[in-house]
Amino acid sequence: MSEQITGHVAVLGAGRSGRGVTARLAEDAANGIDVRVTLIDSARSEGLEAAVAPLTGPSVEVLLGHESVPSGVSLVVASPGLPPRSALMKSARDTGAPVISEIELAYRLSESPWIAITGTNGKTTTTSLIAHLFAEAGIPAETVGNIGRAAVRVVGEVGPATMLVAEVSSFQLALTDQFHPRVSVLLNITPDHIDWHGSLDAYADDKARIFANQTFGDTAVIDIDDPGSAPYADRMSGSGVDVRTVSLLQSLAFARVEEGMLVLGHGDARVELVRADELAIRGDHNISNALAAVAAAHSVGVSVTALRDGLRTFEPIEHRLEPVGVVAGVEYFNDSKATNPDAVLKALTAFDERPLLILLGGHNKGNDFSELAQAVCRRCRAAVVFGESESEFADAFAGCEGDIIILRARGMADAIAVAAHAARPGDVVLLSPACASFDEFSDYEHRGRVFRGIVSDMLAAGDHQ
Repeated sequence: MSEQITGHVAVLGAGRSGRGVTARLAEDAANGIDVRVTLIDSARSEGLEAAVAPLTGPSVEVLLGHESVPSGVSLVVASPGLPPRSALMKSARDTGAPVISEIELAYRLSESPWIAITGTNGKTTTTSLIAHLFAEAGIPAETVGNIGRAAVRVVGEVGPATMLVAEVSSFQLALTDQFHPRVSVLLNITPDHIDWHGSLDAYADDKARIFANQTFGDTAVIDIDDPGSAPYADRMSGSGVDVRTVSLLQSLAFARVEEGMLVLGHGDARVELVRADELAIRGDHNISNALAAVAAAHSVGVSVTALRDGLRTFEPIEHRLEPVGVVAGVEYFNDSKATNPDAVLKALTAFDERPLLILLGGHNKGNDFSELAQAVCRRCRAAVVFGESESEFADAFAGCEGDIIILRARGMADAIAVAAHAARPGDVVLLSPACASFDEFSDYEHRGRVFRGIVSDMLAAGDHQ
């Protein structure tokens, strides 16, 4: 049963999730529930003021440019991007009130079954594919969390017949308490967001909170090829949870590849789905993502026919190895969502032996680029480094062996121009930056749209340079 939220709630962060929480609780107040909201953000700008203006009302107070939480609040809902060591979060903890994430609040307000997907990389593709498989099967489902609409808004509109397919980040999971997905999916754990979590161990612990409340009758889908996620298969196996392992390498995994065919189960329950080369999404990592998606969907009754049809018809998602055009015989791909080195390592496997020019740069989230630099040296003909982390990449490439060309650029637009000048017909130019976008852009989506727009302009101009 869903829970009713009452009392004085502080919402930290006036971004998408914070505004969604505020709007939902304001509606509850208008419907007679005894709840009031203070929305707080340490920033203040004309754009932010315009975004929050529609929220002000008798049950909502908005405080911009503030870094403290009023005393006496009964609950704090923190936006996922808010650093735990920020003044606003410290003030929230000093109140003594529970501090939770928007995804935790949405779960408490919901009546629907949840399928939750986490991992350093592959979350968006896997979440989108699971939702696509439900659509093929005619099962009502909504994507929420980091993609789709704010979960706290969706749960007010749907009931127990609708599956909620949630992409959940380590930030969101860190502030969960009751969150209990019927199906959890852990794809991988590799270094990322160390600046936020403080250590890789803390980051892994927060990812693993996806399993915290699962019990008999629930399902955990875990990729056992990844060294970070593999140990959780053993840890969950004695809990009564149905553990469904995913592997490209191990024949005993529940979801696997046999002679190029995606397969689920063993013995009489063995099911062949589609050949890996029938998938429209590229790279070994996306075969793993597809296996995780079908293992999750199959566990809640999606038919084999719908699984096969869905796998064949699913298209690459925006900003993740997204083909955006061919200019002068050079093919351009937008992988702006690759915001850490491991995501780029996976992207490097997606193009067989075609010559690659890769664009790397942005804001480093505390990652070491040395292993990535060695892999790029082995695989790519050229690398263009740009933005705030340009010098860090240049240093990482200093010890590389091979014939790779390292080019430097001021920002992403300049990097595209430099790559276009160096590219030859038949080459691939890949934006797979390994960094956050905040030195130039509002988010990875903004960066990807700008990249796509520049390539479109090149196409329109017939730019051969």
